[in-house]
Amino acid sequence: MRRNMLRVTGAVAMSAVLALGAAACGGGDGKGGDTLNIGFMGDLSGPDSSIVIPPNKGAQLAIEQYNATNPKKKLKLVNYDTQGKENQAAALAPKAIKDDKVVAMIGPAFSGESKAADGILEKGKIPNITPSATNPDLAKQGYKYWHRLVATDAAQGAGIAEAMIKAKSPKKAYVINGKKAYSVGIGDFAFNTFKGKGLTVQRDQIDETASDFSSTVTKVKSFAPDVIFYGGYYSEGGKLLKQLRDGGVTAMFASGDGSLDAKLVEGAGAKQAENAVIGCPCFIPFGQQTDPTLVKFVADYKAKVGADPSIYSTEGYDAASAFIAAIKAGNTTGEKINDFLKTYTAKGVSKEIKWDATGELAATTIHLYQVEGGTIKWLGTSDQAKLKG
Repeated sequence: MRRNMLRVTGAVAMSAVLALGAAACGGGDGKGGDTLNIGFMGDLSGPDSSIVIPPNKGAQLAIEQYNATNPKKKLKLVNYDTQGKENQAAALAPKAIKDDKVVAMIGPAFSGESKAADGILEKGKIPNITPSATNPDLAKQGYKYWHRLVATDAAQGAGIAEAMIKAKSPKKAYVINGKKAYSVGIGDFAFNTFKGKGLTVQRDQIDETASDFSSTVTKVKSFAPDVIFYGGYYSEGGKLLKQLRDGGVTAMFASGDGSLDAKLVEGAGAKQAENAVIGCPCFIPFGQQTDPTLVKFVADYKAKVGADPSIYSTEGYDAASAFIAAIKAGNTTGEKINDFLKTYTAKGVSKEIKWDATGELAATTIHLYQVEGGTIKWLGTSDQAKLKG
């Protein structure tokens, strides 16, 4: 997922690189010798923290389970709360490397933060796995220590748009996005997919900080689309959906992973949110599970957190598990852990895991969810799910 990307100034970037100093040597050996530090970076207290807290809980569960086996090297999860701010991520990365001597990093969670911090982690030779950053360009930087556990916005935007086309056979589509880089990016992919399929498409941009989207509602109502795609987060998506429905717009509404949270329904109201579609490159194990691995994960997660797994819980667990596998194999520096990940393959709780040379997964899937009776329910993969409404 991409948060609004702030330009990191030359001064900030240079100070971050200088701060690494001698620390840029593959990470430390933890603090105290018997414990290795693994970092987790993302928005843990900001406006979109509901997307990041679940993978953080998943990672913590994996580490606690590992430590319970009394290994020679125990692990500590060190949290770096960016509050969704890219410049904060750039400032926290050198601290993680130099002061806390992390040997690996889970995150950053959002793509804007990733763009700000990934180069610093690369310089420090710290292997990093993002459980949720979806900007396609992250894989094009030539990084050797970067890995992603989800599909990109290109797959999301196109997959959701194609599912709507299959379900509704629309002639007209409307795309709305905010100003944040994630919003614009995923909106681009949906727009281009609709246009490529021959639909008549219009588009508008909202200001996420505003509370009144009436001008956009007026434009949408006048255009009378068959389907609407919103690229953005639940924090503003719920308000937008409510105002569209209250304004008499009844077209099918869909959004991406940034909206996959119960707060979308809360913001819109259960009636207004009914049948809203949300796509995500993540699998949330809703309902009855039959896979023994998932059954155990859901039970363990619920026992620890006091709630069912939610968005990116499984990806956070799988990211930590990959690092744990490397450490169990005797790798205790960033460079050695990274070498291990090059040949790592596993059936995770979220998906099959194997990375290519760019850090992307060899295979990815988009899942679709839909609001029914005020609750978000899993429908299936984007190529098989049957949308309702």
